[in-house]
Amino acid sequence: MKKTNKINGIIIALVSILVLYLALKDDFLEKINYIFSFELWWLLFGLLLVVFYWLLKALVIFYCVRKFDSKYSFKKSFKLTMDTQFFNAITPFSMGGQPYQIYRLKKQGFSLEKGTNIIIQDFIVYQISLILLGTIAIITNHFLQIFPSNSLLKQLVTLGYIINVSVIIILFIVAFNKKGNKIILDLAIKVGAKIRIIKDKEKFLAKSSENINNFHKSAAILMTSKWHFIKIIIINFLALICLYLVPYALIIGLGETINPLITIITSAYVMLIGSFVPIPGGSGGLEYGFVKFFGVFITGAKLSIIMLVWRLLTYYLGMIIGAIFLNIKEEE
Repeated sequence: MKKTNKINGIIIALVSILVLYLALKDDFLEKINYIFSFELWWLLFGLLLVVFYWLLKALVIFYCVRKFDSKYSFKKSFKLTMDTQFFNAITPFSMGGQPYQIYRLKKQGFSLEKGTNIIIQDFIVYQISLILLGTIAIITNHFLQIFPSNSLLKQLVTLGYIINVSVIIILFIVAFNKKGNKIILDLAIKVGAKIRIIKDKEKFLAKSSENINNFHKSAAILMTSKWHFIKIIIINFLALICLYLVPYALIIGLGETINPLITIITSAYVMLIGSFVPIPGGSGGLEYGFVKFFGVFITGAKLSIIMLVWRLLTYYLGMIIGAIFLNIKEEE
């Protein structure tokens, strides 16, 4: 695990240095000047939006955990959320956050089954919120024609959308078709064992059965309380709105103008591209998407600086503060 984290850290550092070089190599002095030209209040507003995003994400975890423990505090859920920012940042597709959350919940006294149920609920509603915003962005752009027709960007957005929709469809199939999924997974494991991809067939069969049960129970909990389900979707939706509005604060902070709704739509497009980049933090893909999509409204040196500050607030800041929270001992 430590070796993997070290490799991921090196990848993050190399990609970050490359992005920084490409963003600053032309008109360097002009861009440095723009960094010090931000209106402080708008910069602070951008930071505040990121903090609201963290708080709302913590609130989702809080409500999910409270279904199992009515005494669980928001303070604990916030620390768990901030710890997770670090692990999400250093792993491809943010895959490191969820295993860590399950591990921490187990340390806090939850069984492995309950911890897994909590995190699956959180993941399901996050994916639904992401798809809802992506769908709204695609439909809005279809009617308003905000972005020029670009085959590569269109294909990347379509691919990102398909991947995210596929994830949520698979989650619901696994959650609600328990018997059918067990048959498919058992068959896949048996085939894998025959061609020697899987060494311990019985172990994989037991694990697959456990995972299906956890997904099924998580979905059942969500569906038994429709208000709880809708509530945490709304909170996740609002959290993403806060995150998607960060570029708005930065653009206004440098004296440019943009519609808040257009900012949300553009950010949703950027996230659809970045969601399938197999590098920690979506590095490279997110920066590319940001420059291409927001480049329709902002150009030149200002665009590069806004992109860099946006990444600092929405990615690197969470990783740094998450690392700090990891070293803060949790109160019993």
